[in-house]
Amino acid sequence: MGREMVNFSPIYFRILLNLHTLFFMSNNRPLPCFPAAQWVAGSVLLSIWMGGVALPTAQAQPALLAQERQFRVLTVTGQGVQKLQTTLTQVRLGVEVQGKTAQEVQEEVARRSSAVVTLLKSRQVDKLETTGINLNPDYNYDNGKQQLIGYRGSNSVTFQTPTEKAGPIMDLAVKSGASQIDGISFLAEDAAIATAQKQALVKATQDAQAQAQAVLSALNLTPQDVVSIQINGANTPPPPPVPYPTAAQGLKTEADNTPVIGGEQSVPASVTLQIRY
Repeated sequence: MGREMVNFSPIYFRILLNLHTLFFMSNNRPLPCFPAAQWVAGSVLLSIWMGGVALPTAQAQPALLAQERQFRVLTVTGQGVQKLQTTLTQVRLGVEVQGKTAQEVQEEVARRSSAVVTLLKSRQVDKLETTGINLNPDYNYDNGKQQLIGYRGSNSVTFQTPTEKAGPIMDLAVKSGASQIDGISFLAEDAAIATAQKQALVKATQDAQAQAQAVLSALNLTPQDVVSIQINGANTPPPPPVPYPTAAQGLKTEADNTPVIGGEQSVPASVTLQIRY
């Protein structure tokens, strides 16, 4: 590739034949009849004399350089993280009841759950939904024997509310019949998360460029244009739940509000660049 070859047939055979004919006719000599192999050898010698056998040409050299530059690409992946203050609290709480019969337990779970849901709706919480309903027999094991001692039922819901309202709402929910709080999570609003995702992408891109500059500078090379950009992700991971005490573990039920303090949420991003040098 990048080297030009002279085509021996059929044009060069015709040129040799014409030169051969003119030479002998000008000297009034009969034309000898050479074997085909001699014609081929003669054409090769003529091609070498004309400088056309597998020799690099000036036109081929730029193509070779362009092909070499095409494969001189550095691939780097940058990381970026943008933190933002949370303003919302996601709460998971529920009702758990134990009793002698399944009907008794289910009726009590329904009564207390309805009271809790009514309270939450009156407080205008967001994204209120049921996340679990369970009714199971409760056994006691003694000397390898299984004995039915009753039933256990539960109903769980989740909701979101501004963090400053989370403590008072949870306290009121306990007074209304909630007997367990499975955990809380802190998160930011959707608009703030979208802005943080863009900022994280900017940081990831800058990180990738800095990596490429460091590597190429160490090798005395100069970065050229970016030939490929890939956004690997700028997603917000779900907020980790924060353990919260249940009523049996000393959940507050007195008049004082339970304090709830939010924190920061991290939004990561990753960008891969291919940079020609």
